[in-house]
Amino acid sequence: MILNIKNVSLNYGKAMALGGVSLEIDEGTVVTMIGANGAGKSTILKALSGLVRINSGEIWFSGKRIDGLSPTNIVKMGIVHVPEGRRLFPSLSVMSNLELGASLRKDRAGIKNDLDEIFKHFPRLQERRNQSAGTLSGGEQQMVAIARGLMAKPKLLLLDEPSLGLSPIMVDELVPIIKNINQTGVTVLLVEQNIGLALRVATKGYALQVGKVVLQGDIDIFKSADIVKKA
Repeated sequence: MILNIKNVSLNYGKAMALGGVSLEIDEGTVVTMIGANGAGKSTILKALSGLVRINSGEIWFSGKRIDGLSPTNIVKMGIVHVPEGRRLFPSLSVMSNLELGASLRKDRAGIKNDLDEIFKHFPRLQERRNQSAGTLSGGEQQMVAIARGLMAKPKLLLLDEPSLGLSPIMVDELVPIIKNINQTGVTVLLVEQNIGLALRVATKGYALQVGKVVLQGDIDIFKSADIVKKA
């Protein structure tokens, strides 16, 4: 098991965001979290990244407790967050955005090798490597965001709504991208409102409602669950 979230609760002021959430992720898997807006999905990712502090519970990653650590130290341990909305530096080139993803790394040879691999995964980014990121299409910007996350050498990649704002054709392109990332040994936690995408790439899932897990199990369970059909 690479990630273990134990009975985590978190409030924003007086409002409950998470109410005793527990989930487990095995190394080398793709796990999805689904649920409506406000269910707590993005809050879990922010807690894993150290962007928000939990009120109670524990978060364990690779056998070490990480709740309370800084975002920088969490990235160094191998958890990398690709946030909703991409959050690129639009005036910088594609290459500069990718290099920023490796800003905490010191292995120059490894960084160069990983850039070569990134361009194999995303040939369009190689074609546009000197182009300003803000001039790319929505789908291409999402590729940059994911590729920038991969440049940090993650063990666990957190993807928050990667299909948001993309055309159906671009959503279809995300399926092999996520699967290929996973096949390189990276564990993926995918937050999605696009149920079709989530069910096509994940092996296990969690459904959240109002800050609590209401369904969990293998993806075949999700495909027949009423709560997923209504989502």
